[in-house]
Amino acid sequence: MISLWVLVGTAVGYLGVLFLIAWAADNGLIPRWVIRHPITYTLSLGVYATSWTYYGSVGFARSEGIGFLTIYLGLTLAFAATPFLLQPILRLVREYQLSSLADLLAFRFRGRVTGALVTGLMLIGLIPYLSLQVRAITQSTNLLVADTESDLMAIAFCATLVVFTVLFGARHLTPRERHAGLVAAIAFESAVKLIALLSVGAFAWFGVFGGGQLGEWLAANPEALASLYEPVAESSWTSLMVLSFCAAFLLPRQFHMMFTENDNPRSLHIASFAFPLYLLLLNLPIIPILWAGQHLVPGTPADMYVLAITRHAQGDWLTVLAFVGGISAASAMIIVTTLSLSAMCMTHWFLPAGLRRANLRLDLHRSILWGRRCLIALIMLLTYGFYRIIELNAGLAQMGLISFVAVAQFLPGVLALLFWSRATQEGFLLGLAGGAAVWFGTLILPLVTHIDLLDQPLLVQQLIGGGQTVWSDATFWSLTVNGTLLVIGSLLTRPTLPEIEAAEICVSNMERPLTGTVAALSPDQFERQLSNVMGRKAARREVETAMSELQLNAKTITPTQLRQLRERIERNLSGLLGPVLARLIVDDRLLLKQRTHEALSDSMRFMEGHLEQSRTQLRGAMRQLDDLRRYHRDVLRELPIGVCSLDGQGTIVIWNSAMKQITGIEAVLAEGRIPATLPAPWNTVLTGFVAGTDTQRSERLSGDADTHRSINLHKSSIETSMDAPQARNGLVILVEDRTAVETLEAELAHSERLASIGRFAAGVAHEIGNPLTGIDSIAQNLAYEDSRSAIEQASEDIVTQTRRIGAIVKSLLAFSRGDPLAPLDRQTFELQACIDEACALVALDERARTRHVQVSCPRGLELTGDPQKIMQVIVNLLSNACDASDPGDEIRIDVRQHGNHALISVVDQGCGIDPAHTKRLFEPFFTTKHANRGTGLGLPLVHAIVNEHGGKVSVQSTRGAGTTFRVTLPMPHTQLTRLHAS
Repeated sequence: MISLWVLVGTAVGYLGVLFLIAWAADNGLIPRWVIRHPITYTLSLGVYATSWTYYGSVGFARSEGIGFLTIYLGLTLAFAATPFLLQPILRLVREYQLSSLADLLAFRFRGRVTGALVTGLMLIGLIPYLSLQVRAITQSTNLLVADTESDLMAIAFCATLVVFTVLFGARHLTPRERHAGLVAAIAFESAVKLIALLSVGAFAWFGVFGGGQLGEWLAANPEALASLYEPVAESSWTSLMVLSFCAAFLLPRQFHMMFTENDNPRSLHIASFAFPLYLLLLNLPIIPILWAGQHLVPGTPADMYVLAITRHAQGDWLTVLAFVGGISAASAMIIVTTLSLSAMCMTHWFLPAGLRRANLRLDLHRSILWGRRCLIALIMLLTYGFYRIIELNAGLAQMGLISFVAVAQFLPGVLALLFWSRATQEGFLLGLAGGAAVWFGTLILPLVTHIDLLDQPLLVQQLIGGGQTVWSDATFWSLTVNGTLLVIGSLLTRPTLPEIEAAEICVSNMERPLTGTVAALSPDQFERQLSNVMGRKAARREVETAMSELQLNAKTITPTQLRQLRERIERNLSGLLGPVLARLIVDDRLLLKQRTHEALSDSMRFMEGHLEQSRTQLRGAMRQLDDLRRYHRDVLRELPIGVCSLDGQGTIVIWNSAMKQITGIEAVLAEGRIPATLPAPWNTVLTGFVAGTDTQRSERLSGDADTHRSINLHKSSIETSMDAPQARNGLVILVEDRTAVETLEAELAHSERLASIGRFAAGVAHEIGNPLTGIDSIAQNLAYEDSRSAIEQASEDIVTQTRRIGAIVKSLLAFSRGDPLAPLDRQTFELQACIDEACALVALDERARTRHVQVSCPRGLELTGDPQKIMQVIVNLLSNACDASDPGDEIRIDVRQHGNHALISVVDQGCGIDPAHTKRLFEPFFTTKHANRGTGLGLPLVHAIVNEHGGKVSVQSTRGAGTTFRVTLPMPHTQLTRLHAS
């Protein structure tokens, strides 16, 4: 015989083990991977199995037969719908930090009334269920120890659970901070329940019936087997499955462990099949225990068969284990339910009323934490009071079903939340009130008035006709009234703008785009504005936490990042204060500018991120549209030319990868900002180009001492139709980096210049040879000259010849020298002198000396440009003319004024050019000369230089009759004036 002190010691010792496990998990003594493992998560969902499951399932099986399994079949269906039901809820809870079902419904159906009404109904519906757990513990104690002081046991049990819940369940305030100790302890309790129940079942099978003797007992007692099947035809399978379906995710304890304490979304997928398997194992011993109880202790209530049959086992260890399993089932449910209910009451009842009168010098976080702890104790006090006042004559399972019917009233609202965007707050509240009224009138009112109507027809049943049980009718009619009123109320009212935004998030699985620009300019302003409501300490903590989570730097924060910071603060406050109060505080304190200043770039990035995450959910035409979107996005992103798009307010929306390479500025640092805030020199370049009237511009950017860059800019305006629902104007800027191209062109020009020098080398030797011979002869004769005048004359002749050589060398050096990357050295020069110098250079070529070059150029005609590059043009055209001509032919260079331009014509009498080749003359590396006679770069270089000077070059040729190249260059305004005057 077990004494009371053994039971008390066992209970205290077991709860002490729970304390130890929770403490070890919170302090890191249990590896984190163990706590985050999907098996641990699955076991923590075992909080679903309460005293009803542990004790009451046997009694329910006796009255309902195998119909008791429907309670778990409904749950299995709920978990089978994980991708469509549970996973979307988990997404909303995690992304928007919603800590309870009341938060979830208040997030969708905006308004304080929503959360307050949900909390009230949940509290009223679950107090009887909490009292049921206390009753199960006292009944089990009374069964094992006669004349036990039940009240003392109940008080001690409740007080111990309050301490545990406060220490390990009410330590953190927001869903982003998981309770590792609580999860570990609840998972351990679930394992204990399973081991205990399987052990009792094994005893019933082998210890009571000896394994093979069960068949003989059933043959001798056929009514035992018949009682399993007879109630099936009379019971309401549908109602039971609906209730267990709802309880699977709507009960506060299930919602808390399944969603709020979820540390790894992947664990829910594993639990979708692992948890129903756990419940199957938990129910395998129920029928053997039922038959063993009917065989051994037929006079004992079936709810207590689990404990009663163990008293016939050898030794007390099985009885103690079964008792511990019962404590585990009751304590786990009470701990998690009171924790969840306290958070709901604090968030939706006390905070909205108390925050207005809060002392801003207090620590808001600490005040909320202690408020939740006091509420935990208050809820436990209400539980004990209900246990003392109400005489519960119904079975454990029947009492559990009353709470299940209450929780089922939230099913229409949750289904509307996930699948019907037209639902409104008014419709939800009307439906919930109607369903709750039916539930209260049919189930709670008879209970509190001490009228035992659970097995008798109710007035409502008599009026409407009904099924076999009160709770079955209550289930059907409460949900029918609830759903009907929700639909009617929603169709008769119009959703508000916040409800429309929330519906898009919930139904369409789309995050709310970040629109608008924050009025505050820094995180410090955020902190000051929030401190007026929350107090300085709490405001600083929230801002610093959000900054840390987003990895932002207060010194370099951008307007886009400030908008993201505002959104993060709202979500964090949602976990602390609830979604409604968080939204009110953020909208009131962290103001946004007018909606005309929409941050289009933020919206685009949010949509891009959402489409990337939800790609697997797109089907059919939507999938094809998304493929097309991705294709165009990738084309735009990988274009070799820089693309910068501005919205109507001048904010950068698109900044592709080429812009990043050209400017060195990351897209995340550019998008969402105005060009003036970019690093130099791009702030002035882009701002000046946007403000200007020209659609094309070339800019040369100075870098280090020896580097510079050349870019071309193009822009085009975007004007959407005014009939569009969201018309937006903007600007697209294309940025082309021509540094490499111009470098190549300059290097090719230099190469062509060196090639020309190579052709002139023989002529240089000839030209220099004659003066050198003269100098040598004069120097030899100096030794024989006696007169001073002769010596002076010889010296003058030497100087003259030396200057002649120097002029030749200087001309060559000037022609070959030049920085390939340098800009045009614009200056005003006389064209005649440039042509004469070019002719002198070409004359160094031996072939050119056999041609007769005639120059006709007005004296005093001036151009503005780079004389070295213009000389390169003349040299190239004159060299080509010499190559095409025969010895003795005449080559003319004619210069005349043609309007506002100077027209330079180079005419030869050579072989001419094939008409098929005329169009390709200015292509790089194309040449009509024989091999090793031309590079194919001369004419392309002429074309590039003339274009650079704003001129044009053309060619006219007749096969066998010569060729004429015409170069048109603009003349300076002063030159034109002087010529007109003359």
